Amino acid sequence: MNDQKNPGLYVHVPFCKTKCPYCDFYSKPSLSLVPDWIDALREETLFYRDRFAQFDTVYLGGGTPSLLSEEELDLLLHHLRSAFSISSCSEFTLEANPDDITADKLSSYRTLGINRLSLGVQSFCEQELRFLNRRHTALQAVNALETIKNETAFKVGLDLMYGLPGQTELSWIETLETAIRFQPEHLSCYQLTFEDRTPFGKMLAEGKISALCEEDERAFFVLTSTFLQRHGYVHYEISNFARGQENASRHNKKYWQHAPYLGLGPSAHSFQEGIRWWNVRNLQTYCDSIKQGIPPLAEKETLTQEQHRLESLMLGFRTKEGIHRGLIASEPRSEAVIRRLKNSGLVEISDERVTPTLEGFLVADSIPLLF
Repeated sequence: MNDQKNPGLYVHVPFCKTKCPYCDFYSKPSLSLVPDWIDALREETLFYRDRFAQFDTVYLGGGTPSLLSEEELDLLLHHLRSAFSISSCSEFTLEANPDDITADKLSSYRTLGINRLSLGVQSFCEQELRFLNRRHTALQAVNALETIKNETAFKVGLDLMYGLPGQTELSWIETLETAIRFQPEHLSCYQLTFEDRTPFGKMLAEGKISALCEEDERAFFVLTSTFLQRHGYVHYEISNFARGQENASRHNKKYWQHAPYLGLGPSAHSFQEGIRWWNVRNLQTYCDSIKQGIPPLAEKETLTQEQHRLESLMLGFRTKEGIHRGLIASEPRSEAVIRRLKNSGLVEISDERVTPTLEGFLVADSIPLLF
């Protein structure tokens, strides 16, 4: 899209009712510090108010942004709009848990300018939801989608998860069939991963649960892609599907295309002009630092030209758009590597671009190493 070099704004809402055993995103299972966090975030905006051009995407992630009350969300967005220029036609996304969705909340979201909802459904199977320790039921997820269907103001995305211990291809297909019944504009289908510091990661290390073997990983991935493409969804990034290219996440594309973005809140990441920085992963430290007038940075890095190129390769081969051939033109072996990849069925080649096939998606992380 032509607007991918416009900056995007991400706000990390670090609050949850409960912690999911697979989740490695930073959050606190308590709402007691919401007022302090909003005050700190208002001050954090002042560090950056003159550093970014007009934002054309806003993404409220977490955590669970749908836990915020209407008054808290209104105040948060007031601070953002006071500090920054935000396009009136921006893509404005809020992550939500299905059991937080009500008609009144949707009306409030619409009034506040939110136009895209990302629902953390994960599964429509009760047994799988219990295993994941989700706080909603399958019925609540269905009811939330029914409620949203009565509103025309929102594009809807669903997060779904496969590769759970004991999950069958049949139960996964049933989840996908239920999902597409509501014709969401977007689907993110993630394989369950085991991060070291999560409860599931520790259980894996102790042999209490097991991960998919490589053959089963491939089977679930191919099944997901072929099923959703057969039902009209574009497989535009390894884990992401859109009902028409126009429904792809403009905000997420910024991350994949090295567009500038600003992240506010504890653990949030930012990127601008080859420099990446990220905030401390602790809410109290974040608030205390800002009270002292100090940006709450954990670290920052400046990418070299070669690091930028390698990242572009790594990110590009994870998307349907692939990479521009100019990224590898300087490599003497590049043409031979491209031919080998094409002959192996991993990429397709045009005059200007090298794009991954479905088989290429399966080995996307290793392809850049060949260059």
